[in-house]
Amino acid sequence: MLHHPQLITFDIFGTVLDWRSGLEQACLKAGRALGEGDFDRIVDAQGVLEQGGYRDYVSITRESLVEAVELDPAGAAAVAAGIGAWPLYDDAHLLRDIMRSAPCAAMSNSDRCHGAAIQARLGFVLSDWLCAEDTRVYKPDPDFWHQMARRRGIRPGAGWWHVSAYADYDLTVAGELGLTTVFVERPHARPGPASHRVADLNGLCELLSERQ
Repeated sequence: MLHHPQLITFDIFGTVLDWRSGLEQACLKAGRALGEGDFDRIVDAQGVLEQGGYRDYVSITRESLVEAVELDPAGAAAVAAGIGAWPLYDDAHLLRDIMRSAPCAAMSNSDRCHGAAIQARLGFVLSDWLCAEDTRVYKPDPDFWHQMARRRGIRPGAGWWHVSAYADYDLTVAGELGLTTVFVERPHARPGPASHRVADLNGLCELLSERQ
């Protein structure tokens, strides 16, 4: 059964923002071209660093680049400083249309400044933006979802949709909490169980149109 959404939350890095391309371009500019498997190593290193307690995402990015691909500290700092300017996917503008179906909120393991920068480049603001700087925990910690639930006055359930390109990360916990989960098949996405699978945000719009 396809439940009409009361709230749609989005992972941002990798789902709305082209995390891989942005990181590859920034690392190349810093003098370190990423090779096969390097992106995954960086993502995994960030996941480990996030388990050590809250630190700002700029610091986590910087440290992950030094640890995972041996980028020099100055280059890693330069890459981390430009996070909010990384490219958005071409269909990111569709978030404005999706907000006509339900409130749309970001859930991001990043800093407040990145939310401000990304929304400025979108040209509009989402219904809400909750990041690790606010929660002091990182996804996939269930408390991130519970904090969003309190913030929005909603209980976890099928009427809350969570959208991510990381089904093995975001969507596993969201599904365990009873949310409707939507896997977006972005380049370099990480597959796993999900209520629905779409190729991109156009596919999400089509899925939502079934509920109109």
